[in-house]
Amino acid sequence: MIIDEMRERLAVLAPSRLEIWDESDQHRGHGGWREGGETHFRIRIASPALAGLGHVARHRAIHKALGDIVPRIHALALEIAGD
Repeated sequence: MIIDEMRERLAVLAPSRLEIWDESDQHRGHGGWREGGETHFRIRIASPALAGLGHVARHRAIHKALGDIVPRIHALALEIAGD
């Protein structure tokens, strides 16, 4: 499952808080949605590794950690906090 892959890859950021939701069902029939889900995700993360970084730098760090997962999904909403 993509959520499990996300958890494994985001571990590199040593998050103090990590929640991941598959919100695909909320987008049924919209662009990018496909049968079986795993197209739209929301991540809530807090990590000392993200503290002091600007908004764009935080997003880049998460996208880098997720690597090739990002192009495999349609949408990714991020809620980010540094510790």
